[in-house]
Amino acid sequence: MVRPAPAPVPGSMSDLSGRPRHDGPPPATEEEVRAILSGVPDPEIPVISVTDLGIVRDVALRDGTCRVAITPTYSGCPATSVISFAIEAALRDAGLEPVIETRIDPPWTTDWLTETGRAKLLAYGIAPPSPAGGPEACPQCGASDLTRISNHGSTPCKAQWRCDACQEPFNYFKCH
Repeated sequence: MVRPAPAPVPGSMSDLSGRPRHDGPPPATEEEVRAILSGVPDPEIPVISVTDLGIVRDVALRDGTCRVAITPTYSGCPATSVISFAIEAALRDAGLEPVIETRIDPPWTTDWLTETGRAKLLAYGIAPPSPAGGPEACPQCGASDLTRISNHGSTPCKAQWRCDACQEPFNYFKCH
């Protein structure tokens, strides 16, 4: 489910898109650019940023141009163009000229999710990936008695599971 961008708060430093507005000189370091990118949400799971998702592979600054390499969660991900546009917009808002490159080699892996990203997925009700190939516990009640309903969830990255204790269905972010 795609949630609308939050409305700007009166007196806040944001534009009509809800993105933070960057006042001052353009970012001069990779760390400053990554901090900006940490505010760009994934369009399919808006509680996690593109940096926490691990799809930002490289950032390079040179003469006001910012090159960002991204690796989609899978090569046919329909959100890739939306993510590229959101990254471009955030960097333009910061005073940079963005160049976005999509890399599919090496392919993205759930190992690239940050610990913060995994915690955000769990808090949102999506079981984070587990090396065992299935969720470790229900994100609603924490029980471990689980049943896979379908290998296909709300997006190709997720599978549908059900907790046998609380009977609630939930998404599981598949390992790959």
